[in-house]
Formats: sequence, structure tokens, C-alpha cells
Amino acid sequence: MAGDVPAGLDRAGLTVERPHDPAHGDLSTNAAMVLAKLTGTHPRQLAEKLAGRLAMLEDVADVAVAGPGFVNIRLTDQAWQNELAVIADQKDRYGMSPVGAGKTVNIEFVSANPTGPMHMGHCRGAVVGDALANLLAFTGHRVIREYYINDAGGQVDILARSAHQRYREALGESLGEIAEGLYPGDYLKPVGEALAADFGGRYADAPETDWLAIFRARTVAAMMETIREDLALLGISHDRFASEADLVAAGKPDDAEAWLRERDLVYDGVLEPPKGEVSKDWEPIALPLFRSTKFGDDQDRPIRKPDGSWTYFGVDLAYHFEKARDADELIDIWGADHAGTVMRIVAAAEALTEGRKRFDVKLVQIVRLLRAGEPVKMSKRAGNFVTLADVIREVGKDVVRFMMLTRKAEASMDFDFATVVEASKDNPVFYVQYAHARICSLASRAAEAGIELGDPPDLALLDGPSLTLVKRAAEFPRIVEAAAAAREPHRIAFFLEGLAAEFHALWNTGNADPTRRFAYPENLPVSRARLFLAAAIGQVIRNGLALMGVEPTHEMERA
Repeated sequence: MAGDVPAGLDRAGLTVERPHDPAHGDLSTNAAMVLAKLTGTHPRQLAEKLAGRLAMLEDVADVAVAGPGFVNIRLTDQAWQNELAVIADQKDRYGMSPVGAGKTVNIEFVSANPTGPMHMGHCRGAVVGDALANLLAFTGHRVIREYYINDAGGQVDILARSAHQRYREALGESLGEIAEGLYPGDYLKPVGEALAADFGGRYADAPETDWLAIFRARTVAAMMETIREDLALLGISHDRFASEADLVAAGKPDDAEAWLRERDLVYDGVLEPPKGEVSKDWEPIALPLFRSTKFGDDQDRPIRKPDGSWTYFGVDLAYHFEKARDADELIDIWGADHAGTVMRIVAAAEALTEGRKRFDVKLVQIVRLLRAGEPVKMSKRAGNFVTLADVIREVGKDVVRFMMLTRKAEASMDFDFATVVEASKDNPVFYVQYAHARICSLASRAAEAGIELGDPPDLALLDGPSLTLVKRAAEFPRIVEAAAAAREPHRIAFFLEGLAAEFHALWNTGNADPTRRFAYPENLPVSRARLFLAAAIGQVIRNGLALMGVEPTHEMERA
């Protein structure tokens, strides 16, 4: 609209979407209302001009202005037939986007403490992070998948002491119950046996100072190997494993502190006393504080403890400083129990990148594990938790991954062993996979009916219901871009459920009316067009499942 809207305007908030009511057209946009607000023009008048321009396009059948300035667009049948041909031509590239070209994104996810095997408390964040990494790569980004190993601090000392008890057991000592405060899980028995095989009785009665560092390093390494194996069962691998201990040993927190002090973003100050009743033991102590209030936090945060050692935040701050060196954007996938620390790390990232790099923290809510409706209790310290490996062996990787993406990450969810494998339309895993299996069955059905695909079919033979399915499939590229931009991989699962539902609905019309079947030998030209349509829908389903890290099912009993 030359002369009406100047170039270079911020188009945030401008949408082009499928209307809820098909009677309003194939697409609807709020462009006129968004641009009118920015240019000071009347939205309805701008919408009329936009509609006039759009009506001149070859693929547009009809344009109408509605309400305060919505522009509703109906495309020609030929436009949808062409899109179907695009799906068939691009195959596994359909839905790809170059929007992230030239950008490197570091996505840190899982980062479970190396104190035991993976359990279902870690699973959801692992799947969300990996699926988001797939999405970003599909939209042109260079993606770094990173795991941060918390191998410094008290929890790994406890791990080393726990392994020492298992080591003494392996040497033949009868120790009875594992000491209070240690990790009692049987998963440390093989570690103890390996330590006994390597060191014999050298450290059985030795002072802790002689063996703590050795046992800590050996046990963390063993646990990380187990974690890698567990993640591999889920189809997940990382590009980098960053060690907290190595970060501190290399002086990276000192470097970050010096950089921030140069910019007056760290100063020596005294914290305010804690709110509420103040302990008689509390006393004001000067500490190096990061000016997080400058970036929206409610108080400045200490980066060192009174003894001079680093706070967890101080080390985490340095870690993000390092990650930002070779990435344009940073994403952290955290458990919801870390919600209280989001503001300070967002403040730190803004300071350390001088506001030039996008940083997102995605909080993932807990998964409540059920068996026939009854909660399964999990306790890592008690040693009776259900491991991720156990769950995958029982229901399969693809079921686990799909289910973890059926709700928004910030919403809690239930995972019931019975319902996730149920052959029901209420089970989204089954419903989507069943659609793909039905499509795969069409090749044999067509062969049995003597239908040869041969040359490209006449897609003009596809009627309204068939083109409605094409319209749903054609949303995939837009959904992909939107999901990547919002950092919300669950949108792919939602899309696939909707696409599967429309495919099943079209398939089921053939139950009552044989002329509506995809493979209908009495009308070979129409059958060829419908089989072409089904193949394209199958391709879109496979592309979506690939982003979720799920393998498509080709055959099911009911297919």
C-alpha cells in the first residue's frame, strides 16, 4: 500500500490466521488495525485499501472487510491444489523456514544433578528442550544443545560419601542401613564394586581427606555415563557438557565479576535483613553484590558467601557469560522449582550481554506419575524412585516423548501408564499414529483394488471436504515458525492432533458412503487424487513427529 504505510514499521502483533468460523474465509488478518494504530490512520479505511490490493492477486478468490478492520480472505481451489503439490515436492523439507538463518542458539536443558539415574522428574524438561532444539534447527538456527553438570558443592560430596559406603560393602563389610543423609539407592552398588576392584582396601579406613576428591570425580563420571545412557533411550544427545567444577577452577566467576565491576554492576555492600522476624544470629556483612535491581529484580544479589566462596548465583552468572560468547540467543529449560531464581538470572543475562542477546527461561512443571489412577511416589534420596529407563521400557520412547508435549510446559500434567497406551481417540499418541498407519495402509488397499498411481493426478477432482483437509495441513509452516518464535514445541503436538482429527473424519465418511473412500476403484481419477492427498497428509504428520522426536507408526491392528 504505497503511500499509506511507511516502510520499516514494527509489525509485532500483526497476524495472519485461519478464522475459527470457515464461513469467514480461509485466512484472516488484523494487519489494517495494527498498521493503522502505528500510522494514525483509520483502520477500516486502511482495511478497504488492503482488501483491494489483495483482490488483485491470482490466488485470491474473495476478500471482505469485517468488524473494525479485519480482512478476511478466501483463496482459490487452485491455490490449495498447488500447496498440495508443494508438500509432495518438498517432502521432509515441507515446513522448513529460514527465519533463524545466521543465528546461533544455545539451549541448555536437563542439567540434572549427577547424583543418580534419570527419573520422570527430569523427563519432561529433557523432551521439551530436545523438541525445541529440533524446532529451532528446522527454522534455520544453528543449535547448541548443552548440559550443565552441577559437579561442585555439597550434593556431590554427599554422593562421594555414599559411594564410599558402597565401596566398603563391596569389600565385605556389613554396614547395615545406609547412614542418614546419604543416597541409599542400589544404583551406587556397581560404583562401589568398581572402586573396590581398582583400589582394594586402600581407602576403607582412610581419612576422608584422602579419598573424597577421588571418589567424587569417579562417582560423578559414573553417574554422568548413566545419565547419557538414559537420555539415549529417550533419543537425546547433547553437543556440550559444561562442568561447574571446571568453570570455577578456570577462574571464570572471577572474570565475570571483574567485567561487571568495570561497569559498576557489582559493588561491595550489605544486604537488607531478611523480612519478618530476624534471627538473633543475623549480622550485617559486606558482600560483593550484583546490581540486579537495575534490571527489574527486587533486590541486589550476592555473588559470594561470607567465607569468600561463590554463591550458586555467582557461578551461574559466570556460566551464562561463557555461553553467550558463541551464541546469539540463550535458552534455559528449568524445573518449576527454580521459579524464584528466574528474575535474577534474567537480570544477569541482560547485564552480561548488554541487552543485545535474547534470553529465555522456560519453566517446566512437574509430571505426576500414575498407575491405574494411583500416584506413584518418587524419592531420589529414598532410592525408590521410578527411573526414566523403567518407564521407557514399559511404554516406549515415542509414547513418552509425545505425551510430554501434549500440554504447555508451564502446566502440570499426569502420566498414567494405562491411558498413554490406550487405543482410543482420547489418547493423542494413538490418534495421531493411527492416522499415519491408516495412510500407510492405503498403498496395499489401492493395489488390491487395482488402482495404479502412475502420472501426477488431476487435483482439480478434489472436492470441498478434501480441500478442507489440505487447508489444515497447509497451516504447518506457520505453526512451525510460531512455535519456534514462542519457544513452545507443544504447538506441534496440538497441530498434529487437529490434523489427525480432520483426516479421520474424512476417512470415516467412506464408512457410510463408499464413493467417499480414498481408494474407490469405480472412479480411478478421483481415487488417484485422493491417494495423492493422503500421501501428502502422511508427509506432514511425519514432519511434525520428527520435530517431536517421535518415530511414525506404519502399521496398527485397527489400521
